[in-house]
Amino acid sequence: MALTLWLRRHSFCLSRRKRSLLLKLTAVALASFLFCEFLIYYLVIFWCRWPEVGTPAPGKRGPVLKAMFLADTHLLGEITGHWLDKLRREWQMERAFQTALWLLQPEVVFILGDVFDEGKWSSSKAWEEEMARFRQMFRHPGHVQLKVVAGNHDIGFHYEMSPYKVRRFEEVFSSDRLFSWKGVNFVMVNSVALEGDGCSICSEVEAELTEVSRRLNCSREQVPGSSQCKGGQQLPASAPILLQHYPLYRASDANCSGEDAAPPEERNIPFQEKYDVLSREASQKLLWWFRPRLILSGHTHSACEVLHRGGVPEISVPSFSWRNRNNPSFIMGSFTPRDHALSKCFLPLEGTVLSTYCAAAGLLVVLTFARLECLASPFLSVWTLLRMHMAR
Repeated sequence: MALTLWLRRHSFCLSRRKRSLLLKLTAVALASFLFCEFLIYYLVIFWCRWPEVGTPAPGKRGPVLKAMFLADTHLLGEITGHWLDKLRREWQMERAFQTALWLLQPEVVFILGDVFDEGKWSSSKAWEEEMARFRQMFRHPGHVQLKVVAGNHDIGFHYEMSPYKVRRFEEVFSSDRLFSWKGVNFVMVNSVALEGDGCSICSEVEAELTEVSRRLNCSREQVPGSSQCKGGQQLPASAPILLQHYPLYRASDANCSGEDAAPPEERNIPFQEKYDVLSREASQKLLWWFRPRLILSGHTHSACEVLHRGGVPEISVPSFSWRNRNNPSFIMGSFTPRDHALSKCFLPLEGTVLSTYCAAAGLLVVLTFARLECLASPFLSVWTLLRMHMAR
């Protein structure tokens, strides 16, 4: 009778310890999940700050436009995309984007091409599915503008590009080449079409750009009575910012530096014109047509700052996706008609998230084994008592 009561008491204790162990394991797993999938984005992006534009004379500060620039999201398609890769990397971009919108409150967001990884191959059905995922990931309130320029993965390299692919892209993201807000002019360039070989799409794009150039130059120079400047809406008299996917011509990334620049072993690899960067001729045309004050581009997946002829700076924006780099980021810009300032906002490192999960898994294993040891002791006591009882 005494043995039966003792067994019941210890059975209750074991059951209570098992519940305690299960609760602890669940708490550790849930805490690590919430931290890695939600909280870490707030903790990292919270420290990003909008840069201050140069201090103007007292009482003369105009409105400041706050703009975000990101590039190369490469939403995976049905041909080469793995479901787990899609789930992991696209969740990362969605959480990063939504957190940045909530914490930083930008007025306009620009994506500098290669929104999709397989847009150049996508069937109509696949394109619709990819667009649905894009709209979910990059949803934004109505007061935030979202502008996208075409990349080679969206409409194909020059030899893959077709009127159908260009039209499909522009029906969703607009074919406007010029966007002006708060006195700031942005020129959005389809750099894939600047091949310079006279193809029909290239000719159309060049004609559109020369018209935008004419309008901007008329506004800046304000030539009274000029026949070339009559008619049309007057644009802000402000030097434009060029936004494009391909960078302007540079020999390589040899002069690039920083923690998110290309790896040292890749920086001296020569760039191929019309593939890695625009041709010299196309680059000179853009600089001559627009006389920009700033250029932002993507495509290389790595950061770089280049000073072009005339002292025009170009910023290469790194990829926004863990799929292309461990430390993705985006650019934050504060703009007035005459001035601008840029800063970079890094996203959580993929390595940090994986390390956190590994540490949590290790802690779960330790807790489990520690509890199993504790649970084993009562079983040994019971076994000893049973043996003694049977020996009588």
